[in-house]
Amino acid sequence: MKKYLYDYIKSIDEVISKNENKEDIVKEHLIKIEFFQHERLIHLLVTLFYCVFMLIFLIGGMFFWPFYIAGIMLLIFVLFYIVHYFRLENGVQYLYKQYDILKKNSKK
Repeated sequence: MKKYLYDYIKSIDEVISKNENKEDIVKEHLIKIEFFQHERLIHLLVTLFYCVFMLIFLIGGMFFWPFYIAGIMLLIFVLFYIVHYFRLENGVQYLYKQYDILKKNSKK
């Protein structure tokens, strides 16, 4: 997903730099933003669920020590997932800026 998002950002940056802003490009960009927003929401929910499971296993480790191992594994997974979500969030916010530029240039 990260590669797809950043490839799309790069292609829209090229469109903006060439000043090829047409109304159909703006509409397509809005559709892509909706897709990426949906992806972002799903990743947020998955991240939150993994955080809850991690906490459950870490608390369960106080009663049965092997739960600590699963909790630590989930912690590592959650850290990588947070980095992934951070990149996705920043990419979508950059898409908003691109949309503003596209919309402004298409009215000219």
